[in-house]
Amino acid sequence: MKKLLIVLAQALVLALLPAFALAQQQIVSDPEIYEKNHFREECKIAQFDADFIKRFDINNDGIIDLVSDQSRLVCDGKRGPACNAEGCPYNFYVQVKEGGYVMVATAKLYRYDFVQYFGNMVFNLTMHPRYCGRTDAVPCEMRVRVRGLDFNILSKK
Repeated sequence: MKKLLIVLAQALVLALLPAFALAQQQIVSDPEIYEKNHFREECKIAQFDADFIKRFDINNDGIIDLVSDQSRLVCDGKRGPACNAEGCPYNFYVQVKEGGYVMVATAKLYRYDFVQYFGNMVFNLTMHPRYCGRTDAVPCEMRVRVRGLDFNILSKK
């Protein structure tokens, strides 16, 4: 009987793990409002370029997601206040079927391209070489596919 209870408890935990994982991540109703409000609190004057937010399907599920680009922010007269020699912060949000968005990644990048690769849309990320574990001056290039709420590295050089 004791073994049966342990097995049932383990099954219950395994069944609830995905729900617990999603519950630990904050769901945001609209990341554009969320991000803009954050910078309006941080800056006396916050100005956003039209492409501060880009909406498109980043994880190939047919639902529109969102990417914010802090290089498209002017805070108190300074463009991209968090940008430096390692790049600018980008936040990646995936829209969930339950409603709202979950931030699945934040990265300091020089830039990204969203391209088709073997039938799937993937990110080509260009960033500081240290993010590829290198000390030379050649930028790191990483190809990343987003599946569900996960970033999967396909290649890096």
